[in-house]
Amino acid sequence: MEKALPSIPAKRYFTIGEVSDLCGVKPHVLRYWEQEFTQLRPMKRRGNRRYYQHHEVLMIRRIRDLLYDQGFTISGARNKLQELVQVERDKRRAGEVMLEGVEVIEVDDPPFDDFADSMPPDERSFVSQKLLLVRRELFEIRDLLSATH
Repeated sequence: MEKALPSIPAKRYFTIGEVSDLCGVKPHVLRYWEQEFTQLRPMKRRGNRRYYQHHEVLMIRRIRDLLYDQGFTISGARNKLQELVQVERDKRRAGEVMLEGVEVIEVDDPPFDDFADSMPPDERSFVSQKLLLVRRELFEIRDLLSATH
């Protein structure tokens, strides 16, 4: 029985070594897949070092599943991945159509500073750390959504 893949940590960027460990695929295979799958485009920084985002790690796991577990060829996996991306786009468009005409209601919440002032200092630090994590996740979600357009 095959070993389960580790969970993906809540980070913005992953090195090729980290992705290799997270996906059970050697780094040279990841570099090859970049050539074969146009959807896979890690950011490259100094010295051509690759940095993968969360959605790319998920995509690599999907590619790995198609090739290794489901027995697709590279070409077949490429076609299947394009189909899956199109299905996701269609679902998103259907969701956007469903939201047309929905009125946005503004909520008049008190500013966070007022709320934070009423808390003990140790709780204030904890809450602001949690809010920073939520903010980071929201930015990652925005990046994921913008990357699929």
